[in-house]
Amino acid sequence: MPKSQFIDPKEARKKGEIKFSPIPVNQYNRSLSEERKNFSDNDLIRIYHDMRLIREFEEMLNLIKTTGEYQGIKYNHPGPAHLSIGQEAAAVGMAYTLTVDDFIFGSHRSHGEILAKGLSAIHQLTEAHLIKIMEEFFNGAILKVVQKNHEGDVKSLARRFLVYGTLAEIFARETGFNRGLGGSMHAFFTPFGVYPNNAIVGGSADISVGAALYKKVNRKPGLVVANIGDASMACGPVWESLSFASMDQFTQLWEGDIKGGLPLIINIMNNQYGMGGQTCGETMGYGKAARIGAGVNEDQMHAERVDGYNPLAVINAYKRKKEILNEKKGPVLLEILTYRFSGHSPSDASSYRSKEEIEAWQQQDCVFNYANNLIAEGICKKQDIKAIDNDIIELMKEMLQLSIDESVSPRMNMNDHPDQIGDMIFSDESIEKMDNRDPEVLMPLADNPRVKQISRKERFAFDNNGEPFSKMKQYQLRDGIFEAIADRFYKDPTLIAYGEENRDWGGAFAVYRGLTEALPYHRLFNSPIAEGAIVGVAIGYAMCGGRVIPEIMYCDFLGRSGDEVFNQLPKWQAMSGNLIKMPVTLRVSVGSKYGAQHSQDWTSLVAHIPGLKVVFPATPYDAKGLMNSALQGTDPVIFFESQRIYDIGEQFHQQGVPEEYYEIPLGEPDIKKEGSDVTILSVGATLYRALDAAKMLEEKYNFSAEIIDARSLVPFNYEKVIESIKKTGRIIITGDANSRGSFLNDFASNITDLAFDYLDAPPVVVGSRNWITPAHELEDSFFPQPHWIIDAIHQKIVPLQGHESKEKFDDATKIERNKKGV
Repeated sequence: MPKSQFIDPKEARKKGEIKFSPIPVNQYNRSLSEERKNFSDNDLIRIYHDMRLIREFEEMLNLIKTTGEYQGIKYNHPGPAHLSIGQEAAAVGMAYTLTVDDFIFGSHRSHGEILAKGLSAIHQLTEAHLIKIMEEFFNGAILKVVQKNHEGDVKSLARRFLVYGTLAEIFARETGFNRGLGGSMHAFFTPFGVYPNNAIVGGSADISVGAALYKKVNRKPGLVVANIGDASMACGPVWESLSFASMDQFTQLWEGDIKGGLPLIINIMNNQYGMGGQTCGETMGYGKAARIGAGVNEDQMHAERVDGYNPLAVINAYKRKKEILNEKKGPVLLEILTYRFSGHSPSDASSYRSKEEIEAWQQQDCVFNYANNLIAEGICKKQDIKAIDNDIIELMKEMLQLSIDESVSPRMNMNDHPDQIGDMIFSDESIEKMDNRDPEVLMPLADNPRVKQISRKERFAFDNNGEPFSKMKQYQLRDGIFEAIADRFYKDPTLIAYGEENRDWGGAFAVYRGLTEALPYHRLFNSPIAEGAIVGVAIGYAMCGGRVIPEIMYCDFLGRSGDEVFNQLPKWQAMSGNLIKMPVTLRVSVGSKYGAQHSQDWTSLVAHIPGLKVVFPATPYDAKGLMNSALQGTDPVIFFESQRIYDIGEQFHQQGVPEEYYEIPLGEPDIKKEGSDVTILSVGATLYRALDAAKMLEEKYNFSAEIIDARSLVPFNYEKVIESIKKTGRIIITGDANSRGSFLNDFASNITDLAFDYLDAPPVVVGSRNWITPAHELEDSFFPQPHWIIDAIHQKIVPLQGHESKEKFDDATKIERNKKGV
């Protein structure tokens, strides 16, 4: 919504038509003879070597999966092996021109891409650089394995390193590239520019956009390739990523050397099938996937369809598209036509396609046809091809033998170290800045109008007489979040923030008000309404080395970013063997007043997912301290903020919210009010209703409640709660999440286990009703109210003299509601 862009109704209402340019389809027509001037004979032979190595690698896996044996070596591999036999030219052509500064991301069918990019890197890097990489990676653990019995130069050693590291990863060995935690569908090796492959169809699309954004914003060299399949073009996150990658603001609003399109190639590996569905003629309507580029932007994403059965055609296309990216005219969409001979996986009998079709493609096999062309052109002889084949087979036999040898390639010892995987879920590091350079800002922080305004506010809600200051004068919860974020923008040069209405509006709830004046456009900007891409882009940005604050405007919209929040954001640190860090702080507001699709508390959904830290501050002091900690860490944090209390003042920290920097450790609950008769553990904004209940309990029933604010759900330290229960013997757990399946019940279960000897009654959960969230006028019947807490104490813990309940917590009501599913 930049004011600089006037939308003129006269121009907008003019008659006209949208014109499209022709999209090239398989236009490459050079012969091998013509191409010899562009390649040395050794280069042309290397292309064959790389394709043949990939073919042998995957045929080996196929034989192991289907027969349990390769070249007399027996092995049972129960894990997945999604093969790309037949697609070798597409992979090698894609990787040929790329440097280690160019990053590739892939799908679940990416062994060939890993090997192709790795072999390309080995060819380009110096021996000294290769040795350094191999010696430093996992302290040389993989190098020690492949060095034994090796005869040859450093490049041949690096080839062993690449093949062994990939194979050991597929077989879940600790000596794999990701300590065996990534496996076949998630293997990667970042020192060669091979970034995560993805088991989720299309999952790499928006992550790749984030990687390209990282390179652009932080002026890093290289481009990014998203290798995704043709069937993934039906996936919502893929479409969202195309929208995000093609935003006009990159060329119209971003300034200086940062202006221009993203350095991104969306590389559609079109093997004609998505599982058993044929994309052309059955499950899709685009005919040729390159058509999609025409609907994305005026450049039509420079879309093109390329014959992926000719590696030289793919190389030629990449050379041309790299020139476009160097001119900052990206992103680019390439459709690489190819075909997989194997089924979706070795268990797939390919009953959905004819034998004649497979044989027709096999007759045009990219590997063997290319070899025949080399021989016909006189570049090499049959015996040279045979020698390459034999060398590769011997390499595969040796690396297979090493990778299945338990003494050389053990799996993680979960008996001696049962918490080994758990230790890699979080990095728990503290880093002030992700890159050592000065942040780009537009003014000193002290000169910012919002900062000046906040400096005049009262940082404690009450005056010396205990009377509250007016709302306008109180330092509010939104101010605490602002101060923490603004401070980090002036410390960490990589930090960016984006979401819907983030910039000129100052965020939907005014948290970012004042940052627009302080930051250039590329550090704070508006995104498309594309929650999947909002989170997915953050993942790619962070895993490449940046810090990012994406925002989901309403908690309910987490459903739109489900894959990214549940399958991507929490997984990559552990699946990398804890090599990758994920400094993402995802801001999520929890609403009220707006009914069933805008007023849900979904904290329990994300708290259920291993790999996410989950916090929910309810006071300005806690909001600032917890945000500081989240932005100092290197783990993904889901930072919930309640719309109910953005304007609340600090009522507990009597010294007021400090102006200086401070951190509150994630996972430490806080006693907001001391008491002796019952403990109330609250989550989020329910804290203030618990305080109201405590006041009523004391005034009407002489019953003292101790109130603990959870502040965090994951991690969570139960020690303070247990100590409170030792004193009170009773506990109520309350929050705005629906009762059924909520994290409130997890609290109750753990407290029962940990504090059983000190409890005089079972823990009682007081959550929201298991309904849709009603309109604002009916919310008091849905969300926990102060009298609900009192009713629960009266009915389930200890009778309160003279109390008459309104809400029912008796067993009969609970049974009846569960019968109805409400």
